Amino acid sequence: MNTKLEEFNARAKSLKKENQNFYRKLKSRPPDDLDFLFLELHEEVFAQTDCLTCANCCKTTAPIFYEKDIERAARGLRLKPGEFTEKYLRVDEDKDYIPKTIPCPFLKEDNACSIYDFRPAACREYPHTNRKRMRQILELTFRNTLVCPAVLKITEKLKATLKQHP
Repeated sequence: MNTKLEEFNARAKSLKKENQNFYRKLKSRPPDDLDFLFLELHEEVFAQTDCLTCANCCKTTAPIFYEKDIERAARGLRLKPGEFTEKYLRVDEDKDYIPKTIPCPFLKEDNACSIYDFRPAACREYPHTNRKRMRQILELTFRNTLVCPAVLKITEKLKATLKQHP
């Protein structure tokens, strides 16, 4: 594991309880401009973020593959959907299709995705900090502070912004 990722993991772990409380409070009393704040911070942080230096999401989490995702990925790999599913996916306890292995079987050594152009929606949209109705996914966003350094930065900036302008 690289040093930056180790530092991130230690920092995320040390802030876990604080961030969990922050998101719990945010869910009960979100500011009217919550979506705008997240979008603004998402754009700011990701303008300075190169996901290929990290890929912690691909190394530690399993995205859900919906039927459309399976069809698109199978077509991209020139497989039948059933072949793709059999080769790469399993059904989890929630009855969702997820990769058989973690790290993701499509993660290359350089942290690039071998199916990038036809990756599932869960990967396309990750870490979900630029969407509308953020209040609905604050628990997921909190969990992503433990996976994604950019989400942790967004969270730290959001805490600072809301402290200045409660």
